[in-house]
Amino acid sequence: MLTNPVFLSVIIMVGLSLAKLNVLLSLIIAALAGGLLAGMPLGETMSTLIDGMGGNSSTALSYILLGALAATLHKTGIAHILTRKLVTIVKDKTVVLLLAIAAVASLSQNLIPVHIAFIPILIPPLLVVMDRLRMDRRAVATALTFGLKAPYVALPLGFGWIFHGIISDQMAENGLAISQGEVWQVMWIAGAAMLVGLLVAVFFTYRRPRDYEEREPAGTDRPPEGAVEERMTRKHWVALLGALAALAVQLSPIGSLHIGAILGIAIIIAGGALRWSDLDEMLHSGIGMMGFIAFVMLVAAGYGAVLRETGAIAPLVETADAMFGGSRLLGATMMIVIGLFITMGLGTSFGTIPIIAAIYVPMAMSLGFSTPATILLIGTAAALGDAGSPASDSTLGPTAGLNVDGQHDHIWDTCVPTFLHYNIPLMVVGIIGAVVL
Repeated sequence: MLTNPVFLSVIIMVGLSLAKLNVLLSLIIAALAGGLLAGMPLGETMSTLIDGMGGNSSTALSYILLGALAATLHKTGIAHILTRKLVTIVKDKTVVLLLAIAAVASLSQNLIPVHIAFIPILIPPLLVVMDRLRMDRRAVATALTFGLKAPYVALPLGFGWIFHGIISDQMAENGLAISQGEVWQVMWIAGAAMLVGLLVAVFFTYRRPRDYEEREPAGTDRPPEGAVEERMTRKHWVALLGALAALAVQLSPIGSLHIGAILGIAIIIAGGALRWSDLDEMLHSGIGMMGFIAFVMLVAAGYGAVLRETGAIAPLVETADAMFGGSRLLGATMMIVIGLFITMGLGTSFGTIPIIAAIYVPMAMSLGFSTPATILLIGTAAALGDAGSPASDSTLGPTAGLNVDGQHDHIWDTCVPTFLHYNIPLMVVGIIGAVVL
């Protein structure tokens, strides 16, 4: 096992990522190393990598179009208006405020898919309120990370449509064909585990008052132009209509995020919420926001293709099967731990799926796991990277908003709390659920 090309390639990839090498370069180098270790010529390995990138072309386009829609919605100021109105209503109640922040963050993944772009608008102005209420910012970090992660894990909407689509596509690529609709029927279990983690954090772990110094923030992002109003105007209603239309298309028989995003942008432009001349800027902003992640997804699919082409997955599965003695409990535990190791290093749940699916699908089939159990193993193992990883935008985003006055530590106040409250429950339900399903 220790000399297996696939095993060594994954170790190289994680090691380079932990050494702070760019994830994109880490994937490429690890893929080339895996091919060479398996005896593949360098040129053939690179060709396999490039050819395999097409496996995530739909996902990459989804990211670009969703980024353009997010940039468009952000420009109209609708996210600023809705979040400020919601939080203003509950700002004097600590628990309600925390749950409201989690709800707002959740909406940023599906209804108004701006991802972490709302954080620098919403959080810094609320720090004064939080400090007056003596709120523990670790609770706020867990609330934000919950909203940035749980919706895409459990719901097939917005970023969740992409996440679930990658799982179904990559399982099919590795010999276990499923429909995308089957994913949410299992992954709600992981979402429920995260909800339990959130409630424990809000109602128990971080209920004690915590005092912070009164400091002037070093600098905060101003709301985008046109977002300074504190009331809904015509352009905000048009933007909301565009967002709802994009969501409706995903829920319709069409079921396409691509078409939904294009329709949402079209409604916003046609309704006059943004000018036609702004369209190029919005597309460039979308590429800037999501383009890198899209390329990571493409290269990750190519990396998975190289792993399959090496022919070393079957021996690895046979070795693992012998080690586990056919025990599904030991197999599930090892797969979840391996997923944690890989995903924490990469810091991206989405980019991890093509890598672990190439190994997990044949391993799960060998150990006799059911299809739902395999979905849960892959989805849960991939999701572990967006909580607790210092390199994940689901931890970097909350820290950026909460540390504008220099009183919130990224590792101890964001990464450690989110790891404890989300990754531990995910690991538990991933292992137990895989054995029971």
